[in-house]
Amino acid sequence: MEKLIEAIIELVSNSPPDKTGQLADAIRRVSGAQNAQSLASWAANPRAKDALTKLVTAWRGVGTPSAELAAMLTGASAGYHRAKGEQEIELVWTGPSSQLVATRKTEQALLHVIDAAVSRLFITSFVAYDVASIMNALRKAVDRGVEVSMLLESSDKHGGGVSIDAIGHMRAALPAAKIYSWGDKGDSFAGGKVHAKVAVCDESTCFISSANLTGHAMEKNMEAGVLIRGGSLPGKLQNHLEALVTIKILNS
Repeated sequence: MEKLIEAIIELVSNSPPDKTGQLADAIRRVSGAQNAQSLASWAANPRAKDALTKLVTAWRGVGTPSAELAAMLTGASAGYHRAKGEQEIELVWTGPSSQLVATRKTEQALLHVIDAAVSRLFITSFVAYDVASIMNALRKAVDRGVEVSMLLESSDKHGGGVSIDAIGHMRAALPAAKIYSWGDKGDSFAGGKVHAKVAVCDESTCFISSANLTGHAMEKNMEAGVLIRGGSLPGKLQNHLEALVTIKILNS
């Protein structure tokens, strides 16, 4: 039973509540662990597949009834995400240190959000250059099945405010990602720029910063931000960005 509990904890701590709920519903429909092969389609990425394999292996070892296992998953998910919902806010700073206040650096905070993403990640920036550590983390996120979305400022040749075509470069470097621009701004926002610099994943963790996706912002500039884990704000931010795509304020 201990291995089953450990497998449940690993799965719910790495899965959004709705995904865990889908798995619980699927488990209720099977007669027992011996028929668990029908659950394989639930796992959308290698990480989820590994967690499911551990769960099924442990389940077969104890023979817990399907309805009981489904209830265990549902309860564990609710408890985990309620505890996770208690908000933590951390100061992020790049630049000279005061030696008095402990802070996390910009690059570390951004990598934290990218690496934490399980299903959805949305990043915005005015400009974006090829920062190796960030690009490597984004490629790994794509490889594990994360839906990566980015909003960048268009180049001046495409009606934007930067001289380089960061959108074109990013599409070439990260072809699986959804890259957006702020298209038709209308009279109300004529001349407006994408100055927001945020990263948010799975409605649970977000980083709000002054830093663009550049090497200087990660290492040299004086940049400030906050890393927020839990609470309602990450969800509101992610839903807002995705809604802008839905109503076609942002275009791919």
